[in-house]
Amino acid sequence: MAQVVETIDIEVPVSVAYNQWTQFESFPEFLPEVQSVVQLDDVRNAWSVNVGGATREFETVITEQLPDDRIAWTSTGGDVDHGGVVTFHKLSETSTRVAAQIDWEPESAVEKIGAALNIPSTAVKHALSKFKDYVERHGADGAWRGTVEN
Repeated sequence: MAQVVETIDIEVPVSVAYNQWTQFESFPEFLPEVQSVVQLDDVRNAWSVNVGGATREFETVITEQLPDDRIAWTSTGGDVDHGGVVTFHKLSETSTRVAAQIDWEPESAVEKIGAALNIPSTAVKHALSKFKDYVERHGADGAWRGTVEN
């Protein structure tokens, strides 16, 4: 199992960062690798992503969600076996630390080599930077403030 842990500080209140993160269908607006996300219900999402020129499709289920605190998920089928958690930490009234931990099982030789070279860590760092730029410019496009307990 491979793991990535990255953090980024964002100049928005924790509720704004959290609210935008819950808008999964907007991820393609700031993450070019994400082709589409379709929210199937309150806890399930269907994803289509482009990784290294290959389209990967999978579903995720949110296993835990606490407003302004954390969102955890796991994949439930498709091309990518992974899970993770994103946590939101109030640094001040106007700034937030977002921490992402993603665990996955590299399958192909290319994925195993990429994991060994920390390429996924660089990709997650880049994704968090794109999220930071988006939310600092636009604020939150909406919110889902429901609770999902593990």
